[in-house]
Amino acid sequence: MAKLAFIGLGVMGFPMAGHLAAAGHDVTVYNRSGAKALAWVKKYGGKAADTPKEAAKGCEFVFSCVGNDDDLRAVTLGDDGAFAGITGDCVYVDHTTVSAEVTRELSAVATERGFSFVDAPVSGGQAGAENGALGVMCGGDPAAYARAKPVIDVYAKACALLGPSGAGQLTKMVNQICIAGLVQGLSEGLHFAQKAGLDGQAVIDVIAHGAAGSWQMCNRYETMLADEFEHGFAVDWMRKDLGICLDEADNNGASLPVTALVDQFYKDIQKMGGARWDTSSLIRRLK
Repeated sequence: MAKLAFIGLGVMGFPMAGHLAAAGHDVTVYNRSGAKALAWVKKYGGKAADTPKEAAKGCEFVFSCVGNDDDLRAVTLGDDGAFAGITGDCVYVDHTTVSAEVTRELSAVATERGFSFVDAPVSGGQAGAENGALGVMCGGDPAAYARAKPVIDVYAKACALLGPSGAGQLTKMVNQICIAGLVQGLSEGLHFAQKAGLDGQAVIDVIAHGAAGSWQMCNRYETMLADEFEHGFAVDWMRKDLGICLDEADNNGASLPVTALVDQFYKDIQKMGGARWDTSSLIRRLK
């Protein structure tokens, strides 16, 4: 069992840190909202720290799951950042979905200071975090990854090293690009079924077992048909992720016409007041 820190206790980080504590690790948590950290300690035990630096002191592993590039820099760098508290041969594992650029930047700083940095964005949503069934996409040094993997496996259904620093984030971009097209296709399909007078449930019962089947279809069709979107992965966060994808495509020359189009569809959803709706709300735009 290891001494760990977990920084960021949102809908993903809160249960992920909980799995680490339940597995017997010595976990210290930090959250920008101190009340959330105290609530975590009340539920899982462990300790709460006042700063990322304090949380990271003496830890073998430090984990983070925050919002975006700026949030990640805020909790890692500076006098009170986690990097200032790390000593010895520590492995920093970042689960935030951020740009490959900030990942490489922080990895270089970590190397300069004598510890390791693994980018490890996740897929599987809040349910995956709560059930310990996340997909974890990693980039970094193989030796550091090998050390971290048994700890990550506590809440992972699948975990793999995809390449050097930034490879995990690039793989997460692939994930989000694929999801964007799938959700739009599913939205159009269900919308068409309703306009054609078909029973949506009966249609899904058949086609979900064929080539059109997907996680999105199996897990979102019921709420899409019921026009319910107060759950799941928020449109605001999807637009943040797609913006990262499109920026990276500008750098590497990839052509992402469907991704760019769906990003604008999500912009329409935001204008409709759906910033916090689940990404499957694309179907509402068609009505």
